[in-house]
Amino acid sequence: MIRISTIFIAICMVLVAASLGLILYSVAGLSGVESAIVALTALTFLILYNAVSMRLRDRTDVGGQIADLSRGTADLARQVAEFGRRLAAVEGRVASANSAGADRIQAVAGEINELGVLVKQLAVSVANHDDMLASGAQTAAPAPAGKPDHEPQREPLSAEAAGGAAEPTAAAPAAVANESAPSRSQAQILAAVRNALEQNRIDIFLQPMVTLPQRKVRFYEAVTRLRDDQDRIVSADDFIAVAEAAGLIGRIDHAVMLKCVQVLRRLMVRNKDVGIFCNVAAATLGNPASFAQCLDFLEANRALAPSFVLEFKQATFRNLGPAETEHLAALAQRGYRFSIDHVTHLRIEPRELADRGVRFIKVPAALLLDQKQTSASDIHPSDLSDLLGRFGIDLIAERIEGERAVVDLLDYDVRFGQGFLFAPPRPLRRYLIDESGVESIITEETLTRLAAGILRADDFGMKVIIALGHVPGRIFSLEADTYDFRLWCSPACTDSFVTMWGELSKYLHCFDNVVGYDLINEPFTPDDVSPGYFDEMSETYAGTLNSLYERTIQTIRLWIRLRRSSSSPLTGRVLVH
Repeated sequence: MIRISTIFIAICMVLVAASLGLILYSVAGLSGVESAIVALTALTFLILYNAVSMRLRDRTDVGGQIADLSRGTADLARQVAEFGRRLAAVEGRVASANSAGADRIQAVAGEINELGVLVKQLAVSVANHDDMLASGAQTAAPAPAGKPDHEPQREPLSAEAAGGAAEPTAAAPAAVANESAPSRSQAQILAAVRNALEQNRIDIFLQPMVTLPQRKVRFYEAVTRLRDDQDRIVSADDFIAVAEAAGLIGRIDHAVMLKCVQVLRRLMVRNKDVGIFCNVAAATLGNPASFAQCLDFLEANRALAPSFVLEFKQATFRNLGPAETEHLAALAQRGYRFSIDHVTHLRIEPRELADRGVRFIKVPAALLLDQKQTSASDIHPSDLSDLLGRFGIDLIAERIEGERAVVDLLDYDVRFGQGFLFAPPRPLRRYLIDESGVESIITEETLTRLAAGILRADDFGMKVIIALGHVPGRIFSLEADTYDFRLWCSPACTDSFVTMWGELSKYLHCFDNVVGYDLINEPFTPDDVSPGYFDEMSETYAGTLNSLYERTIQTIRLWIRLRRSSSSPLTGRVLVH
């Protein structure tokens, strides 16, 4: 757009040229044509002058703008160069950090590989030593005649007891009742089964399943045992066939489920991740009446379904009928998971098993490591764990009895193991019965947590006195109007009390900061007790109390003598309100 100043200048130039021509025409006497030519010449000159002057002024302005633009371009170039330098420095640092990280990872990976090689060599060495010791023991002391072949060897040291001292010969009263019963006829076994059901002589033995290679307890398998009228143990292999033939296996399974749920509830108080495997017979699964009773109980306890695994034999799954299939589906709908044991071959269909609710398969270690299975099965045993894992099934290697088997199973990527190498089936530590009628038990998990608390106190320089806040069988129960004299009147309860303290001191004797044991602690006294009540109690049960203390202190001191330092005193006080 033409500026107003330019239009004004043009008008002025026209006026000046017209004025010049008019002056020459009127004053100088030139003719009109000559005056017009002179006026046009003057106008042309003025136009040229204005154009030249404007060009010079525009050139000066453009030159300044170009100079400014050049300075801005130079500044931008300097900033780009600075950014490029900084980016190069950052890239160099990132590259150096990645290189250092890669070197560290390679170093760590190399150290881990070396540690793995060392661990395998150590396991092989331990296995060789075990073989040497076993062969030496067999040469020195042959097995006594008449002993069953399937009877397990002496209980190996568990992970918790491995760090302790050797057990003294006169440790605590040993339960002779746990010895296996001699061979007997089917009629005698049937009578023992009936008596066990009627008198609640069904015991639960727990065998842990550990993670590999950490060997951390993850599950427990409940192994059923019966006790006859002489407290001799009847193993499951002896009574299951007789119980199935007599139609009593359903009642046994129901009683075992009840005890397993009680144990699981106690275990989950300390550890929410623990689980328990409960064996169920094929006859129970196929009997509508027995299964209905078990289903009602499992329905009432379905909150425990994620931690309560029902275990069946492989033959049971291979011979499922319509009733068994329907019953399995009912259990799966309630959230219960299944496990398969007694596996005799590796021809397994994981998809079908996963659809039925199977989440665990227990295969004997010998079967997994048997080279003949490579040609007999559709998949190599080393790939079985990965195959089952794709369908959400965990492989558990059972019957592991040597370190050499563990080394080979680690190459097969087996994540769980079970066997006498880790721990044999152990009975629940049953001592006294509390007011609710539930047997009090002390599990390995409880002892582990107790040891952690003692070590934590030792970190702060604190001494520990072990006290039982609630002893079932003491005079006053947790309910103010209930009195319990079993600890003073029942020899069985007294023996259990001494045994319980013996077990605790056996486990805790190696802790130097445990300085005493508070044997009986009464937390409160009922309000309705007469002033002379305790005098009468003292006169009546003084002898029993003194005898109880003497036996208990003697049992505990057997283990205190094993301490490296014997300066810690033994305390045993009774609080009488």
